[in-house]
Amino acid sequence: MPKSDCVPSRRTFLQTMISTGAAATIYPALGAGRVDEAVALATPKMKPFELEEITIGELQDGMNSGRFTARSLVEKYSARIAEVDKQGPAINAVIEINPEAEAIADALDQERKTKGPRGPLHGIPVLIKDNIDTADRMMTTAGSLALMGSKPPKDSLVAQRLRAAGAVILGKTNLSEWANIRSSHSTSGWSGRGGLTRNPYALDRNPCGSSSGTGAGISANLAAVGIGTETDGSIVCPSSSNGLVGIKPTVGLVGRSGIIPISHSQDGAGPMSRTVRDAAILLGALTGVDPEDAATSASAGKAQTDYAQFCDPNGLKGARIGVARKYFGFNDAVDALMEQALDVLKKQGATLVDPADIETLGKFDESELLVFMYELKADLNAYLSRLGPGAPVRTLKDIIDFNERNRQKEMPYFGQDLFLKAEAKGPLTEKEYTDAVAKNRQLARIEGIDALMDKHQLDAIVAPTGGPAWLTDLINGDHVAGGSSNAAAVAGYPNINVPAGFISGLPVGISFFGRAWSEPVLIKLAYSFEQATKARQAPRFLPSVG
Repeated sequence: MPKSDCVPSRRTFLQTMISTGAAATIYPALGAGRVDEAVALATPKMKPFELEEITIGELQDGMNSGRFTARSLVEKYSARIAEVDKQGPAINAVIEINPEAEAIADALDQERKTKGPRGPLHGIPVLIKDNIDTADRMMTTAGSLALMGSKPPKDSLVAQRLRAAGAVILGKTNLSEWANIRSSHSTSGWSGRGGLTRNPYALDRNPCGSSSGTGAGISANLAAVGIGTETDGSIVCPSSSNGLVGIKPTVGLVGRSGIIPISHSQDGAGPMSRTVRDAAILLGALTGVDPEDAATSASAGKAQTDYAQFCDPNGLKGARIGVARKYFGFNDAVDALMEQALDVLKKQGATLVDPADIETLGKFDESELLVFMYELKADLNAYLSRLGPGAPVRTLKDIIDFNERNRQKEMPYFGQDLFLKAEAKGPLTEKEYTDAVAKNRQLARIEGIDALMDKHQLDAIVAPTGGPAWLTDLINGDHVAGGSSNAAAVAGYPNINVPAGFISGLPVGISFFGRAWSEPVLIKLAYSFEQATKARQAPRFLPSVG
């Protein structure tokens, strides 16, 4: 699953978690919901799109009234992909279209006529990341040429859940290859198979990996909603950089069988959408015990099938929220925007505990990467072994060798130093590994988020998700300034990004995170903030913002 994408990035893991203001690019702050006049004047002319910014509820209303069918939605979104993703601005978010999407939609339309809809996702087109197995005519490659032609023997649990809910898997999205775990010098949004995905707000900016294609694609209205995966930052960062809501669930809430892994300690799949309600609807369809993922056994009795019920516009009233100030300070404009967001929280009735910092922050950075190196080798080898005798590669070593043989195509910009480090690790019984896992859990959970929330009786913690999207640089790699994903990621706890406003026309998000299984509380708070700010704006596909 995805590893770092915004914060921490691969390099951030290797160097430092918190960047200083000296490294940040400063932009004039824009209030939530405004785009400055110069940006507006430079907006290229785009053909109006009937489904722009439409919600799941509005799509269902349209299908119930006869205005839309599932087939017509597939056709409209496919045309949008052809116009915006493959031509015109060519954001390059979609790596493959499902050739069976229209037939699936036809069957769902017939079922609606004879039996009625299965639920809120019936007939809804969804894009999923290309590290999520589907047993159909699409491949699952993690963006790597080494897995070209790989056809998994069965659906991932995520794909099973989507199909059972009546969703139409429209296609797969590009990603940072191998979910950004191949190299410490990578460029997010680039894969050997898919090429480079661009940020739809400014095409020279980065969409943030590793769920970059889902982030750019859903923001650009290429489908109703999408699925990303995260190990540390890879749902929340592309959501922030592309003006989306992204939910990184508690590890164990969503089954991970059939998802190309990095780390069973931290991997997870979750929704990415343009509204909190749509993300909540999608999350409810994904939950449940996965017989092939032991971590999900802990979700029994804690998982919900309807998270939309927690979307309360007054949800901030009476809440106690901690402000994690140690995650601030990497960009003056981001700090100014966050102050506006904190004012909104207070005006909506929340009590802020400010500062409320995680005392162990910075003490689990090296052990996080160490766990990744051990688990990447073990988990990826286990995944590849289940692909069957026809699989193009069977081990991490096979992938390393393939990359070397195909260096011009696979490694034109960055190498595979992290793959090499992982391959050098021993089994998961080694003391170095078991000690690192125990350290991470102690420092991120017990002495970290749990201790802070107990101390101040908090409902959630907030921090800037990251900064404005950086300029894409294939030569030097990513330029990550800062962010706040690491504590929740290492703890395996939930984290929700919500759009907070714009800086020079680039979206910036705020993160709400907290205890294990606290998705209902976080959704309530995030929805209330969203309704008070309405910060989300559709992208304008500008060549640059200056």
